[in-house]
Amino acid sequence: MSVSFHGIGQVCATFLGSGTEGQVVKVSSASTVAPCAAGDDFCGVAVCAKDGACTVQVAGFVTLPYSGDAAPAVGYAMLSADGEGGVTAAEANAGREFLVADVDTAAETVTILL
Repeated sequence: MSVSFHGIGQVCATFLGSGTEGQVVKVSSASTVAPCAAGDDFCGVAVCAKDGACTVQVAGFVTLPYSGDAAPAVGYAMLSADGEGGVTAAEANAGREFLVADVDTAAETVTILL
């Protein structure tokens, strides 16, 4: 049996600004998103960016690359942007809490619920 979280609960919104497809973004000003720096809280994942607009997945399951000394733990975990488009396990009182449904240590990806 195969398990897939792809597309479950996906909600997207279009903002002004920029991002790179598949990378986390933050709200940088009113109705505007920008790529995240290391340690930033992220609002979602850029799905498409073109002509000064960026469609952002703001809810649902998404698989992202992770970096850092340790893989995020499954269950509820604190995460923040890693500054390279992915996420990293955040220290206490930093980042935001997300449901981590899967961690693939070989591919260095994590599936979370936004």
